[in-house]
Amino acid sequence: MRVSLNDVRGALASRAPALVGEPVAARAAVAVILREARAGIEMLFIRRAERESDPWSGQVGFPGGRAEAGDADLRTTARRETLEEIGIDLLEDAELLGGLDELRAVARGRPVDLAIAPFVFHLRRGGTLRLSEEVTSVHWLELDLLLGPEHHGRFQYRHGDDTVDLPCVRMGDLVIWGLTYRMFVGLRERLSGLASAGAHTAS
Repeated sequence: MRVSLNDVRGALASRAPALVGEPVAARAAVAVILREARAGIEMLFIRRAERESDPWSGQVGFPGGRAEAGDADLRTTARRETLEEIGIDLLEDAELLGGLDELRAVARGRPVDLAIAPFVFHLRRGGTLRLSEEVTSVHWLELDLLLGPEHHGRFQYRHGDDTVDLPCVRMGDLVIWGLTYRMFVGLRERLSGLASAGAHTAS
């Protein structure tokens, strides 16, 4: 089944995003950016630069970051961080489709006192990418391929002397795992729930 933007809209509208219940010291937001392409819907991922200060250094993820005092809300945070990191102006060039469930952050195998809210946007038109020093590359991947089983596998995460076996999506040399994978699964589950409801109605 090919996923359309209307499918994504319907899936996100099916319920309000769940929030992290326990108190956290800080909140952050990321932008899950979709665009229409010849092959179908594509989703944007970034590869973060290798930086000692970044707990997600070198990983594949979505643009975003921590909320700042001047941000009106977390949607503003997602838009500001995206503009700063890759030069895409989501306020001018994109439509907000909805939000996914907040997640408690984990970095290098340990919980972080941080909640992250993913927001899904439809990029109606794209400008010139301008990558900050925090980002090494940007990748558009086909959503239908990401949702299919053929690219799903396992990832061996090594932290110190420990190795953890985690689920992931592999597309070429990109490995989507950890927090980004959990956010992607949140969207996949919403879309699966919408498809199940439609099948039940049709029967």
